[in-house]
Amino acid sequence: MSDITPDNLESFVPFATTTSKQRARAAQASSSLSRHADLRECAAAIRKGSKSFHLASLILPAETRKAALSLYAFCRHSDDLIDDPRADRTALEQLKDRLDLVYRGIPAPYACDRAFARTVQAYGIPKCVPDALLDGFAMDLGERHYKTIAQVKDYATCVAATVGLMMSLVMRAGDKDALARAADLGIAMQLTNIARDVGEDARNGRLYLPEDWMRDAGLDPEAFLASPKFSPELREVVLRLLAEAGHHYELGHAGIAALPENCRHAIRTAALVYQEIGTEIAVNNYDSVTRRAHTRKIKKLSLLLKARLPQLEQSNAAHLNMRRPADPSAAHLVSACANSFETHARLQKAANASVADDSNMEWVLGVMIKLQAESRAHHRSQKLAMQRRSQDSF
Repeated sequence: MSDITPDNLESFVPFATTTSKQRARAAQASSSLSRHADLRECAAAIRKGSKSFHLASLILPAETRKAALSLYAFCRHSDDLIDDPRADRTALEQLKDRLDLVYRGIPAPYACDRAFARTVQAYGIPKCVPDALLDGFAMDLGERHYKTIAQVKDYATCVAATVGLMMSLVMRAGDKDALARAADLGIAMQLTNIARDVGEDARNGRLYLPEDWMRDAGLDPEAFLASPKFSPELREVVLRLLAEAGHHYELGHAGIAALPENCRHAIRTAALVYQEIGTEIAVNNYDSVTRRAHTRKIKKLSLLLKARLPQLEQSNAAHLNMRRPADPSAAHLVSACANSFETHARLQKAANASVADDSNMEWVLGVMIKLQAESRAHHRSQKLAMQRRSQDSF
């Protein structure tokens, strides 16, 4: 009969009869189940909130996909919180606190936080990168206006190039040139988003178009924000913004060749799908006020097939673009990521060497113990033989 009663139940230790190795295996299994559950939740969030990235993520290598899902889920979740009409500075401060917990290794009880914490530790993502992402969200909450394209790119770097930089680290492409091109691709995608959402943003009291470009075209930014209407003047600004995005796409495509071969198809797909949004905007005569461009599913699938061909990063221009410096808006983050990648690689190498040294030492000790056991056995057999010979002599 069991000795467990309601009175002593609190002090009952269920693993009292198990070994430390069994307990470690049980804890590892529990942790593994938790990781899988967190990743499933992250994948579901991405499938719902970012169809373009979800499509591209399906063709990433398994381990890279897990890390990519975790960082995209955290970014998506954060973006959704800030985009909520009820959001204020309190929501942003809570996100900052949660990010601090992620980097302290004690994430808040959210699947995306736990998964992201594992990713930043495994891939050495410097905290200044997601910090910059939150800086971009602060710009959204402040309903800031952008006087120049340089200021627009500062914003695009915060909310999109940061994601490109983290993805580059996850794919183990951490040299400065590769990181600079990843930032370019993020900037290009965000400029495309801005061009697509001009009307929607204005109706929500936000304006991301460069004000000097608007004035050059004969538009009053404040008047447009108060009553957003499509016009030939606005068409000129949107067209100009997409041309700037095209420049950064060209640079971004050049960097795809620096990625591991099994990651290139996915990133090429994401780039082409986003570029297609710009094409759809052009089909709509650059009217992003009364119409919202989107890429149809059948077109995405055709781009998925097209992305199998690496022609965009094999030209002479691509080789030249690969060496171009990072955009000034992203240069500091590119340097931070490159330094972090190098440091993380060194630490991993040292840790692996330490594990190898420990394994070698265990092997040497094992051999020594075996030799000692054999020596003792030989000594005993010799002693028994001598005893038998001694007995036989009588």
